[in-house]
Amino acid sequence: MDLLRVAAPTELAGSLDLTGVEVVPWDGEGTADGLAEVRFWVAPYAVGLGPEQLREALTRLPRLEVVQLLSAGVEPWPSIVPDGVTLCGGRGIHGVSTAELAVALTLSLLRELPTYAAQQRDRTWRRHEPDTLDGQQVLVLGAGEIGQHVAAALRPLGADVQLVGRTQREGVLGLDQVGDRLPDTRVLVVALPLTDDTRGLVDAAFLARLPDGAIVVNVARGAIVDQDALTAEASSGRLRAGLDVTDPEPLPADHPLWGLDGVLITPHAGGGATGWADRARRLVLDQVERYRDGRDLRNVVTAGY
Repeated sequence: MDLLRVAAPTELAGSLDLTGVEVVPWDGEGTADGLAEVRFWVAPYAVGLGPEQLREALTRLPRLEVVQLLSAGVEPWPSIVPDGVTLCGGRGIHGVSTAELAVALTLSLLRELPTYAAQQRDRTWRRHEPDTLDGQQVLVLGAGEIGQHVAAALRPLGADVQLVGRTQREGVLGLDQVGDRLPDTRVLVVALPLTDDTRGLVDAAFLARLPDGAIVVNVARGAIVDQDALTAEASSGRLRAGLDVTDPEPLPADHPLWGLDGVLITPHAGGGATGWADRARRLVLDQVERYRDGRDLRNVVTAGY
């Protein structure tokens, strides 16, 4: 059996003990012994490198055949990975925790927990009538792992949840069918990957069709939502928002979104929750074994997804 050389982040490299596999600890910057023979690269999670730096890293891997990501999102990799190299996403690592945050943001805004938190700081006991999910329509843009977990969590609470994907199929609307649903949508959850087709999808016209008091929750990528348009809607008090992602990131300290009532902001914290490294290790071990044995890989990215 030919020795398979794999490059992996330092924190994972030591745990990838497989027969017929040699692991090169490498975090994508600089060089390391053996990179010229690497055929399988596990790219670091939350890479702080820009597209040009990633392209430079890829030039150090002339025999590369597979890039395995540890993130749910795959951009900007599809436009960077050389022809003939298979790109695989990190489905199964962060989906549950990201969906969990989407649900937490939704319920926090519906039940007005920030208002109660402020009352607690003031030692004020004041009840009012909050919203509920029961009987409300929820539209989840994205029918992948995250979207499916969001739907599974919200349906038992009485919500009428509709998944939306890039193509129509049983139980899933196509993106071109969303428009008629917007006026009755109480909660819009954005869980789509960022592609040329989804960039700016939730624009001013899209937001304008949502009813007064609707909630927009974005756990995908900031650029999918027109941030200026959302800021305008939230500033007027017409819409509320729970944002784990913004454009740009970090959100500048002087951005008006920070100070708006009805807006909750978390610092891109959907993934990376407790246990993610163990889930990543299990996925990588399985993928490397599959590649070594000539079996089909999981989570292969096609058409930017």
